This record gives sequence, structure tokens and C-alpha cells, in this order.
Amino acid sequence: MLLQRTIESERIEYKADWNPESVMHTLCAFANDFHNLGSGYIVIGVVEDNGRPMLPPVGLSLERIDKILKELVQLEKNTIMPTYNTLTATYDIEGKTILVIWAIAEEIRPYETKVYQSKEFIHFNTIFK
Repeated sequence: MLLQRTIESERIEYKADWNPESVMHTLCAFANDFHNLGSGYIVIGVVEDNGRPMLPPVGLSLERIDKILKELVQLEKNTIMPTYNTLTATYDIEGKTILVIWAIAEEIRPYETKVYQSKEFIHFNTIFK
């Protein structure tokens, strides 16, 4: 995916770093899968330029990945309705570690996520990609 310089699309999104609100909105869109593509991938630790991954990746430290994974579990429980679960994996690319979140399309639709990931503002919005 990275080595072939795959362009961002309805099934893959590159993010240089962890941004919980952006990631939750993307996960929600992939879970809703209104184009019936089956799933999507969020690749964290990779800068994109006009939709193309830039190599070498910026990568993430293992400590950062651990914190992200713990936060991701809580966000999936508390900010997506109904509750949603992803699969994750880490990969070493050119000496840097990246995190890939695999968002599998679900039959229970539509999924909604908070517009703002804060305790004060709990409005949910269905995200379409």
C-alpha cells in the first residue's frame, strides 16, 4: 500500500499523527460504507501530499502507539453509536513504525459519532464519506 504509493481514496486515509476527532469521523464513514466497498484503512504516522503517502514515514514511537491504542478503545466505546470495534496492526517501514487501523464495514448502520470529542458537547452526527 505505501510502497506502491497508493493514493488516498474512499478506502484509505493517511494521517501524520493521531487526531482523535478526525480519526473517529473517518472510522464512522468507513463503518457506514455506503458504497459497499467492505472496509477502509487509516494509516497513522504517514504524511500525505495530494493524497499520496510521503516516504519515509514520520512514524510513531512505541509508547505513543500504546497510548493511541488505549485511547482508541475508549473512543470506540464512547464516541461512536452504536459501539464500534476496529482491528489494528503496526508495521515497520524504512525504519519507522506506523499504525494501521482497519475499519471493517458493519451491517448495523448508520453509525454516528460526536461532532466534537468533548464531554461538554455530545451532539452526534452521521458521517458519510
